[in-house]
Amino acid sequence: MTAAVRFEAVRKVYGRVVAVDRIDLSLEPGTFVGLIGHNGAGKSTSLRMLMGLLRPSEGRVFVRGVDVAASPREARKHLGAVPEEPSLYPYLSAKEFLEFVAEVRGGGDVGAALELTGLGADADRLIREYSQGMRRKTALAAAMLGEPGVLVLDEALNGLDPPSAARVKAALRRACDRGQTVILSTHVVETVQAVSDRVVMLARGRVVADERVSDIGSAGLEALFLQRIAETQPES
Repeated sequence: MTAAVRFEAVRKVYGRVVAVDRIDLSLEPGTFVGLIGHNGAGKSTSLRMLMGLLRPSEGRVFVRGVDVAASPREARKHLGAVPEEPSLYPYLSAKEFLEFVAEVRGGGDVGAALELTGLGADADRLIREYSQGMRRKTALAAAMLGEPGVLVLDEALNGLDPPSAARVKAALRRACDRGQTVILSTHVVETVQAVSDRVVMLARGRVVADERVSDIGSAGLEALFLQRIAETQPES
């Protein structure tokens, strides 16, 4: 089976700063993956390389067997993404924006996407009038249009009210059940433990834990996180 996502010895360097240090990682289809790590661990840099927004300094990133750097347009056909700061068209309504995304992608259930946003009559208001949470819901709905093989969500649940967060989590779980792969980057370890099948932990640009959530002991994910972070501290 072709991996949904594969990192092969991926390294990203900015001058003297090593943001990602030779990551090897393979994610299978139909898996909900939680990506966690301290500030500066390399999470967002890794996701930006996966989305084709950055090129690796070394190594290769694949989406559904497609080399992202070599064939970015083909790779994006398999991706739905919500960056940490999503950029939307402020002078479109949510409904118009989702219709535009569906047209660009060659299809998608706009009605279901609008239902996911929970915006109701506000779906006809201009996006520039939306709160941060309303914009994020619109970006999430757009990312899921057309059921892309891989969903990349960088802190995408931040700012959602509890009913919206529950609705989105349920939709993401259904996506995994259909065979899509979800990668959720977040600082909230409780969310990862509640919704993920697998957790990948980064520290100082490296994978320091890759565990099935069901295999994490009774101490919980937060204890494992603190332990692995402590283990990566440089000796004084």
